Amino acid sequence: MPAVATRAGAAVTLRVDAQKSCRLCGSPDLEALWSLGETPLANAYRRPDELAQPVFQAPLDVQRCTYCELVQLKHTVSPEALFQDYLYVSSTSPRFVAHCTAYAAHLIERFRLTPRTLVIDVGSNDGILLKPLRARGARVLGIEPALRIAAMAQADGIETIPAFLDVPLARALRAARGPAAIVTANNVFAHVPDLPGFVESVQVLLSENGVFVFEVQYLGDLLRDNLFDIIYHEHLCYYHLTPLVAYFASRGMDLFDVQRLPVHGGSLRVFVQRAGGPQARDERVTNLLAEERAARLQESGTYQTFVTRVERNKEALQDLLRHLRAEQKLIVGYGAPAKATTLLATFGIGAETLSYIVDDDAKMKQGRFMPGVPIPIVPPARLYEDRPDYCLILAWNFAEPIIENHARYAAAGGRFIVPVPEPRLI
Repeated sequence: MPAVATRAGAAVTLRVDAQKSCRLCGSPDLEALWSLGETPLANAYRRPDELAQPVFQAPLDVQRCTYCELVQLKHTVSPEALFQDYLYVSSTSPRFVAHCTAYAAHLIERFRLTPRTLVIDVGSNDGILLKPLRARGARVLGIEPALRIAAMAQADGIETIPAFLDVPLARALRAARGPAAIVTANNVFAHVPDLPGFVESVQVLLSENGVFVFEVQYLGDLLRDNLFDIIYHEHLCYYHLTPLVAYFASRGMDLFDVQRLPVHGGSLRVFVQRAGGPQARDERVTNLLAEERAARLQESGTYQTFVTRVERNKEALQDLLRHLRAEQKLIVGYGAPAKATTLLATFGIGAETLSYIVDDDAKMKQGRFMPGVPIPIVPPARLYEDRPDYCLILAWNFAEPIIENHARYAAAGGRFIVPVPEPRLI
C-alpha cells in the first residue's frame, strides 16, 4: 500500500516502486552495488507543526546494469511526492547564477540563436537559465513541476508551464509555439523515471536541426571524490558517458559533444542532436570514453573500493564529532541542501550533535527542520549571535565561498569542518 502524506496542504501519494530492469536500456541484468539503508526524502523539510508526524523513508539502494553500465537507484519514489512542494530555488546561489549566465552565452554564440528561435528549459526552476537567454534576445519557455517555484518564475516574467514534461504536453507546445532550436534539462535528466518517454518528448519539441543539452552530476567525480551524499531519491541515475552514447544512438540521436564542469562537485554537459544532424562529433567524446575505460567504471571492484572509502570517511567524521562533543563544544551545520539529508542519515548525525543548521541561500527553508531529524534551519546571523565552536559545512560544494563570506566567524575563533571526501578542519 502506498503511503499518503500531506504536503503544502494537499494529500500526496508517496509510492515506492522497485526497478526490475535498467531505466536506460531495459536489461534485467542488474547488479547490486551498495545500500545506504532507508533514508528520508532529501527535500522533505518539515514545518514545526509536522514534527510529530511519522517520517516517510524509502530504501536508498544502488545497482548497476551489467549490459549498458548505467548506475541507478533500485527504487523509484513517486515524482509528485518529490517535486510538487520543492523548496530548492536555483538563483539563491550567486555561483550558480554565474554558471547559468555563462551557459546561456555559450548556447547563444555556439548555436547562433536569434530572437526568432525558441529555447525550452525542462525543470526550469525559477528561470535561472532562461533569464540570461531572454536578456540576450532568445525566445524562452520554462517547464517546471514545482508549483510554488513555477509561480515565482511566472511572477518574474518567465513564462513557465507548471507540469511534468510528457509526450502530450510536448505535442501541444509544438503545435502552439513551433519547434525549439534548443531544449535544455539541467540537473533534471537524472531525475526522470521514464527516460524513453522523456527523450521522445524532447524529440517532439526539437526542430529538425535542434539540439538537446543537459547537465548531470558525473559518476566519475562521485567515485573519485567520495561524493556519496549526492545519492538521494530524486537522483535516480548516476551517469557517465559510456551508456549515454549507446542509448542515444538507439533512439536515433547522436551525442556529439560533452564538457566537464566543476559545478555540483563535478558534472557533465552533454550535447545531442538527431542522427545525421549538422554538428560534428567533438574529440572530447572519444577522449572521455577512453578515460572511463581507464578508470574501470565497467568493473564491480571499482564500486567496492568506493564503498570501503565511504565507510572510512564515516568513521573518521564520527570520531571527530564524538571527540568534540566530549569536549562539550558547540557544533552547528552550514547549508541545508538535499545532500545534507543523505549525509546526516548515513552517518547517523542528529540533533544530539548539531544544535542547528544555518542557511542563507534558501530562505524558504528557514524556520523548518531537516528531513528525518529535528534539527532547525536558521538564518546565518545565529553564527555570530551564538559563536559556535565548530561549523560542519554540509553544502561542501560551496565550501570555499562559505568560508570566504564568513571570515569574521573564523577570525573570532570558529572552525569549519569540511566532511568530504574526508573530514578536515579549517
